[in-house]
Amino acid sequence: MDYGHELQFGVFASPDASRVHDTLELAQLTDVLGLDLFTVQDHPYNAKHLDTSTLLTAVATRTSSIRVAANVANLPLRPPVGLAKQVATLDVISGGRAELGLGTGAFWDAIVASGAERRSPKQAVDALVEAIRIIRAAWGQGPDHPGARSVTMEGEHYSVKGMHAGPFPVHPVEIWLGAYRPRMLRVTGRLADGWLPSQGYAEPDALPGLNAVIDEAAEAAGRGPQAIRRMYNVFGQFGTGSGFLRGTADDWAEQLAELSLAAGMSTYVLGTDDPDVLRRFAAEVAPAVRELVDAERARRAVEPEATPASTGAATSVPSRVPAATSRGPLTVRATADSPRLGAAMPWREDDRPVAPRPTNAVYTPAEQAVPQHLVDVHDHLRGELAQLRDIVGQVRRGALSTGAARSVINTMAMRQNNWTLGAYCETYCRLVTGHHTLEDRSIFVHLRRAEPDLGAVIDRLEQEHHVIADVLEQFDEALVGLVGTDGYGSAGEGALDEVERALDLLTDTLLSHLAYEERELLHPLARNGFG
Repeated sequence: MDYGHELQFGVFASPDASRVHDTLELAQLTDVLGLDLFTVQDHPYNAKHLDTSTLLTAVATRTSSIRVAANVANLPLRPPVGLAKQVATLDVISGGRAELGLGTGAFWDAIVASGAERRSPKQAVDALVEAIRIIRAAWGQGPDHPGARSVTMEGEHYSVKGMHAGPFPVHPVEIWLGAYRPRMLRVTGRLADGWLPSQGYAEPDALPGLNAVIDEAAEAAGRGPQAIRRMYNVFGQFGTGSGFLRGTADDWAEQLAELSLAAGMSTYVLGTDDPDVLRRFAAEVAPAVRELVDAERARRAVEPEATPASTGAATSVPSRVPAATSRGPLTVRATADSPRLGAAMPWREDDRPVAPRPTNAVYTPAEQAVPQHLVDVHDHLRGELAQLRDIVGQVRRGALSTGAARSVINTMAMRQNNWTLGAYCETYCRLVTGHHTLEDRSIFVHLRRAEPDLGAVIDRLEQEHHVIADVLEQFDEALVGLVGTDGYGSAGEGALDEVERALDLLTDTLLSHLAYEERELLHPLARNGFG
């Protein structure tokens, strides 16, 4: 099962107190190499380990692109209210780069020795479910308390009564669960954004079966399996040996690509403190895995595997998909068009092709989860764009009055005292480009094959992708000009004007494109999936 998620790569480091400077340099290297994640263990009872939350804050202030997270936070020693505030604070400081890996706890003797209560396996899972509800409520997220300022929840292990929520994260923080047993896997399918097991506790050949439990729970919850990113902490050694991650970089790439295509894993977090191993992982393994997976996804989209119907065999519903599910009209809504900020657009909007709209179509919750996933991805892009506009506005205010805005931007610096607005924007541009590339190479190919009448719409969407790529280039050039002026004086004001003009154009084109794509593809995606 390939869930179609974009591939990501990161590092799983040790918070060893005796080598703190090495760890911080490893984090900066992770950032420079273009990897996605920097994570560290969280064992608060280990006297040789630094505090994970403090270490991640230091990492965030020295990097500009990587996301940071505990891998995974020890819930029994990190009560949910405090944990929610810590992660939200880290997200604000890092400019939206914090995530939350969360576990029920292990090594109970050490946990009890540190002052927490011992929990049975059932109690540990019950407590985690309660904690997730409280954490999301404290962030103003989730169905129970969206945007709430005061939260009350009664639980067996955790309760809050009139708690004042906040501060809120600046981006939708994901919760990843380290899960292995059936009940925790079902909780992952119902409540989590990602599944984060470790090699050694879940070997590669066990992953498909564990995924099946998550998928069944996700489908029963009306989310769909693709709502949960499949992540994997891996450990290996480059060489000429046999076995999983024991050979050459090419061997690693082939094995990880196979896991992505057959077991759905899409994020690989390498356990290492060795900068040379990390360099090889980033330079040789990650690009090769992406190339292999992209090529196979494109091949499958054009040449789908033989199905029971095409071979004349009797069809059957897979055992992990409910045989009977409720159907209803599409409840996912396309995002409305936004007012234009500029006078000109690089395309006409009144000549866009329009696909026929079904009038009585009904879908299962799992089918509805597919277009909802598209809207969720687009919402993330829109949220990042809003944050980008806010940062540019802070630069404007800082240049004309105080240095407060520049201080905020410096929290994202890859190197201390460096001006890094350009680096942040480069990350956003890469995010948009990666999303469009995935659509062009995989999803659009699948939809063309499934519904030939969509051809004109898909042609137009692809054309707009190329236009947006040009607009991103213009924005990048404006940022280069801004960095050269340092943002001050008349030249700096002129450079800021150019950045804002380019950002307005990017905002108009991207928001227009995302809304058009949702209007045209929500029903086709519900009918056909991502492919």
